[in-house]
Amino acid sequence: MSQFDLVLVLSDNSLLEDWIGLAMRLLPEGGEIHIRGTVEVEAGKSLSEGATPARALRDVIYAAASANPCVHDEVHVYVDYQPFMRVLDEVIQMNADLLLVQWKSPGQPIGGISAEDIFQLAPCDVVLINGDGWQGDGDVLLSLRGGPNMSLGVRVAQALAGLEDITLFHAADQRRNAPDLELVMRAVPQITRTVTAVAGITEGIIREAVGHKVIVMGASFRKPEKGSLSVNPIIENVQHQVKLPVALVRGMRQEALEFHQPNLNWQANESLSTRVDRWFAENTFHSAEFSDLRALVELKEKRGLSISLALPALNEEKTVGTVISTLKTALMDEVPLIDEMVLIDSNSSDNTVSIAQSFGIPTYVHQQILDDQVGAYHGKGEALWKSLYVTRGDIVVWVDTDITNIHPRFVYGLIGPLLKYPRVQFVKGFYARPIEVNGKLQAYGGGRVTELVARPLFNLFYPELSGVIQPLSGEYAGRREALEQIPFFTGYGVETGMLLDLHTRYGLEGIAQSDLEVRVHHNQPLVGLSKMSFAILQVFIARLESRYGVQLLDKAYRSMKLVIQDPERFALEIAEIGDVERPPILTLPAYQEKHERTN
Repeated sequence: MSQFDLVLVLSDNSLLEDWIGLAMRLLPEGGEIHIRGTVEVEAGKSLSEGATPARALRDVIYAAASANPCVHDEVHVYVDYQPFMRVLDEVIQMNADLLLVQWKSPGQPIGGISAEDIFQLAPCDVVLINGDGWQGDGDVLLSLRGGPNMSLGVRVAQALAGLEDITLFHAADQRRNAPDLELVMRAVPQITRTVTAVAGITEGIIREAVGHKVIVMGASFRKPEKGSLSVNPIIENVQHQVKLPVALVRGMRQEALEFHQPNLNWQANESLSTRVDRWFAENTFHSAEFSDLRALVELKEKRGLSISLALPALNEEKTVGTVISTLKTALMDEVPLIDEMVLIDSNSSDNTVSIAQSFGIPTYVHQQILDDQVGAYHGKGEALWKSLYVTRGDIVVWVDTDITNIHPRFVYGLIGPLLKYPRVQFVKGFYARPIEVNGKLQAYGGGRVTELVARPLFNLFYPELSGVIQPLSGEYAGRREALEQIPFFTGYGVETGMLLDLHTRYGLEGIAQSDLEVRVHHNQPLVGLSKMSFAILQVFIARLESRYGVQLLDKAYRSMKLVIQDPERFALEIAEIGDVERPPILTLPAYQEKHERTN
């Protein structure tokens, strides 16, 4: 037998591909799907009556098994008065891990036996799903009274939701303290909303079911009342009153009664490489997917969100005007996607600020923001950190002002995933980066620090982030609720630190990336890239220290000898390079007061 055996039990061939697709989502790497069919013959009739339906079902299942390498090619269709008892015998013999069952109608027998009998007799995790409206991604309502089925319930909810969201409905026990649902949400970023009820549980589930495509409920071991084939009255009432598919889950290894962080290590046999590949496939978007700006505005209004665009700048008079005019015209004047646009200047000595002011947008010098309370440091990271104070949007977008081929996609390509998928907390942009050599642009020549320093370090020490194409890109967006809770490095290390800290807090699923096509800007000279690399290395080491409990930076030099090779000068020059780590801005009383937040 394989490391993980999933038995899928079907009574007909409707939605066969969808059932197999759902089984695939529940299957760890190295696992195998065994499809079994059941044909129930009415009592008093000859079992031979089941020959024709069995042949038809067997042929379809065999064709599906042959086309999918994860499906075992041994096909069985059991014909009996209680064919599911034959399935249970095989499940016991093969020591299966998960039983996924098609349930034609709530309250009705499954292969001649009741749902309660299956829960009582199956020696493995069990998932029963009735109805046929669960296929395709959609929002899922996960209803759990306690923690006994926590991990399995989350697994099933994630598999049914796909890329969409999960609402956690907690039927609380008044005798117990309220559980820490924030702990569950941090462990499962796909859970974007929680509801707690201590009374009127059935009515609460029915009310919350609106807008969801399927309900996942934990099944108990209580015996049903006489004449009932459901597992408890709440489930029975929900099934009869809500016209939605219901998935009942019962974990074999019952967990603690109290709510707790679910064990998501069910894919322990799945390689890290496979998990990264899955994330890359599911969380990599293209800006073209979000080019319908009016649809984004409708979604923004539906979500009740506001969006701020902050433009960091330092001596960008050649490009800042075009950047502002292009984005303001397309995203504020013509279509109100952006609610606020501000320039965050770093004390430019040219006309950058006056050009921005000529377009009527607010301008700030980051060294002057909160100067009397926290002081000021040089660096882009400091500007970004302080921009959270002066902006007000629920979503904050940052776009550099040195882009010479600016296009609205640099903004809507980042906003789109945040508006469409509430589980996503942060979106990085990536693009082709031509580099100018001898006056000519060469495709894909830019991003030298990314490929020579950042990505190798991510692959070495944070391989779960190895699928991020351009971790140092200057265009990204995030939810304020996420950004205000992480520290910011003040200089070159800001992108690296931000990505590492958001991953620690929200997991890989909380991060996405969007293809912004091509970005053209003025490439830095090699000495500038060397300084950038030096700072980024320090950030990596700082995070490795906290991750592994080691001390390295206290023994490291923060100064770097730079080689200066000019026609008039050949020498070594010392530069002090090291970012200051600003605390989460949510910890500042001034920020809390202005944004009506509490730490």
